[in-house]
Amino acid sequence: MELALGFLKNEPIFAFAVLLAVILVVPIFFERLQLPGLIGLLAAGVAFGPNGLQLLQPQSETMKLLSDIGVVYLMFVAGLEMDMTEFQKVKNRAIGFGSLTFIFPLIAGTIIARFFGFSWNASILIGSLLSSHTPLGYPILSRLGLMGNEAVMVTIGGTIFTNIPALLVLAVCVSVHAGSFSLVNLAIMLVLLTLYTGIVLFGFDWAGREFFRRSGDEEGNQFLFVLLAVFLAAVGAQIIGVEKIVGAFLAGMAVNGAMGSGPVKEKVVFVGSVLFIPIFMVNLGLLIDLPAFIETLTSFWLTLAIISGLLISKLVAALGTQLLYRYTRAETLAIWSLSIPQVAATLAATIVGYNTLNPLGERLLSEEVLNTVIVMMLVTATLGPFLTARAAASLTPPTTNLDTVKTPFDEENQPNGPFTVIVPVYNPETEKNLVEMAALLVRREEGRIVPLSIARVMAQMEASAVDAALIRSENLVAAAVQLSQEFGVKAEPAVRIDDDIAQGIAHASREQKASLIVMGWGETTTLRARLFGNVIDRLLWTAHCPVAVTRLRGSPVQMKRILVSVDNLVARAVFSVRFAYSLAQMNGGQVTLFHVCDRRTPEEVNARIQAQLSALITELAPSDPAQIQIVIAPNDDIPGAILNEAIGYDLVILQATRRRTMSGLEMDDVTTTVIQELSCSLVMLGSS
Repeated sequence: MELALGFLKNEPIFAFAVLLAVILVVPIFFERLQLPGLIGLLAAGVAFGPNGLQLLQPQSETMKLLSDIGVVYLMFVAGLEMDMTEFQKVKNRAIGFGSLTFIFPLIAGTIIARFFGFSWNASILIGSLLSSHTPLGYPILSRLGLMGNEAVMVTIGGTIFTNIPALLVLAVCVSVHAGSFSLVNLAIMLVLLTLYTGIVLFGFDWAGREFFRRSGDEEGNQFLFVLLAVFLAAVGAQIIGVEKIVGAFLAGMAVNGAMGSGPVKEKVVFVGSVLFIPIFMVNLGLLIDLPAFIETLTSFWLTLAIISGLLISKLVAALGTQLLYRYTRAETLAIWSLSIPQVAATLAATIVGYNTLNPLGERLLSEEVLNTVIVMMLVTATLGPFLTARAAASLTPPTTNLDTVKTPFDEENQPNGPFTVIVPVYNPETEKNLVEMAALLVRREEGRIVPLSIARVMAQMEASAVDAALIRSENLVAAAVQLSQEFGVKAEPAVRIDDDIAQGIAHASREQKASLIVMGWGETTTLRARLFGNVIDRLLWTAHCPVAVTRLRGSPVQMKRILVSVDNLVARAVFSVRFAYSLAQMNGGQVTLFHVCDRRTPEEVNARIQAQLSALITELAPSDPAQIQIVIAPNDDIPGAILNEAIGYDLVILQATRRRTMSGLEMDDVTTTVIQELSCSLVMLGSS
């Protein structure tokens, strides 16, 4: 047994299998204990590493390769999160804030490190670790509709001016520690770095746009192009003597514009978030010497000094920004809370400094600093979002004019024809309910239905197979036309030949000037349904008009009680509410608006949310406001809250949500859990 175990420990496939098991099981277990999955990955690294079961070794080639990819991916995702469009709106103030929140922590960290006896080089690097920040409170403010606040945009934009200088300081400190630093070498490196930055930011951006334009819908090749760009940038940074994470961060900023917010970006971030970045976090746990870590906590003066220095210096920078730009106290608190968390760039730079050895084999950053940074990360990653939630109570959201929010049900959105609903038909068993759902919407808007069937024809397909596909499609749309006549609405069938179902639907909907696409979603347990689910995912990205993905358990006419899950973002909620209200008017139903908030959300925020939703109700249903109710349920478990509230309802309407990342360390997909466990009918609305 011991012989077999010893053999497996040296087998790369075994190490990879252990990593996959850890990533799959451990975060879920910790989240059920109401603990962050991030802590679980660190704990798993300690448990399976040299101080535990010894199943994973940080010095193995497998761990070195995968953790290197993870740290590169971590900084790449951080670069992807830089919204250059929003940054351009407030770039001058973002530069001012970024400069303050970089300089003050740099000075504070350097002084503290010198006080504890670190060299000047290590002290400056420790100071730069405090200078960057990861705005973990971003999702909180986004969900509360506060991203349009200028102070918030300035803080997010200022991330660029903290991460890039911090990475440059890292590059200089590494070269000094390695013994290759001189003024001449520094000048050469700055020149090369300037040229390199221009090549990456402008050259990769141009190449990415050209490649994406020429490759069309070939998502696989586009995905590979992005990966190639990331690792070419990382290698290029190493060639000019700069750390690879600098190149990865610049590559993220460069290809962001070319990718946009489409499916390729989602897949790129998804791969890193579920595989490589968690492996990096596990490897970070492998590097923790548990006895030394405990000793660091017991003699906690360095840790206390660094965390205190970080909090105070970031607060000074926020107060300085308040004085410069006349922000309110609430906005200042938001700026401070967003700039506190130290995750992405801080972790990556710490690992680089820890792994950097001089000719005598001495590390640039000691194990004590590594342990301190881990504690700092956990403290700030918890404290920052908490303070952000408190600040959100007093922040003023940008005013949303409901008259400017366009939905498919507005007459001005049909300048080229009547209200048109595309109904892709594929499964005869679900066709009737789909057509009936579309008919209810069309009848109210006096529009038309376009039953659409895609005859999937591949290259070099035999003529008999093509004819069979066409006959099947024609039969499907003929049946849909007959059903629409029974419901008393106009139907104009369409059959399209295409080798890609999602693109076929998207192109046909544009040609028909569709206002809305209503399509079915089968059970998720079958292979066919999984394939169709992929079609839905792609269509949500590519369709020019909104898409209503339905899973109907019965006739829409019988769906009297309708639950709509909304957030307080009135602009995003309008479409969902109008969709539900249209159905309720046609079948005599009742609509309930349901908002789920964090249990720590202040009462002032809840009151403001209720006021916003009440204004929306008054705008949409002034003659019958009693038909719509508002329920606010404090709960951290959004899917669980929706499922509990859905008991007794006939139909639940959700807004399609994309996987959300916070520097690639956290994922959120509410709809996945709800779809799997919901027993009543479901409509998932996705806007283009």
